[in-house]
Amino acid sequence: MTNEDLIEKFESENITLAPLQKRGLAYFIDEILISVLFALIYLDQIPDNLSREETINMINSLFFYIVLLKVLYQTFFVWMYGATLGKIFLKIKVISLSDLEKPTLLFAVNRASIRIISESLFYLGFLWAILNPKRETWHDKVANTLVVNA
Repeated sequence: MTNEDLIEKFESENITLAPLQKRGLAYFIDEILISVLFALIYLDQIPDNLSREETINMINSLFFYIVLLKVLYQTFFVWMYGATLGKIFLKIKVISLSDLEKPTLLFAVNRASIRIISESLFYLGFLWAILNPKRETWHDKVANTLVVNA
């Protein structure tokens, strides 16, 4: 779909791109929710008598589980609702460019996985959206999605 086709389709459906500020705030909300969820799941596994350094090492050993939790959270909510809880709160959603509906499970998994890579590479995938007229991040490009106002 060319940019002109996309603009025409958006105008006919009355769809507008979500501002980067809203996306950033939704990201922040989601990170807080994931952190709280992670703490609720794993806090009881960290003994009270550990030193600060031992506690940090213990949490670092759970890194894989943090990544898995983030991918599952992003995948589930984008696939089921077209938006994470942060996006729902800010009234923005993820749509597939092919049909302007919420992404399929496969695209939601791809999007969530590439999102982790973008975070790991100093958020370069997120910064890409600043320079992109469609405000696409790397994970949007790979999953063929856009974030729009709900």
